[in-house]
Amino acid sequence: MEPTTINLQDIHSLTDFQRDTKAHIRRLKKTGRPEVLTINGKASLVVQDAVAYQAMLEVIGRTEAIKGIQRGLQEADAGEGRLIREAIDDLRKKHRIPTAS
Repeated sequence: MEPTTINLQDIHSLTDFQRDTKAHIRRLKKTGRPEVLTINGKASLVVQDAVAYQAMLEVIGRTEAIKGIQRGLQEADAGEGRLIREAIDDLRKKHRIPTAS
């Protein structure tokens, strides 16, 4: 994954992007880096290759999972939560699932 900072060479005007879209798309696919598009000199849009975007979503998903696991471990260390057996029994009762014999 690329660094989280925007490279100055990746900042372009929307007009330039519209004028030479094919060249921008080639660069986006080649580098995987996003482009920041400006309107009236202000950053307004980010354009990114779909593969790079998917990779970013996967990193975000893993990060969220890790945060959830960390929260669970902290709660367990603090004596919060409940035993898995109790949780499964409650789910079986709630969804009327018979216990295995």
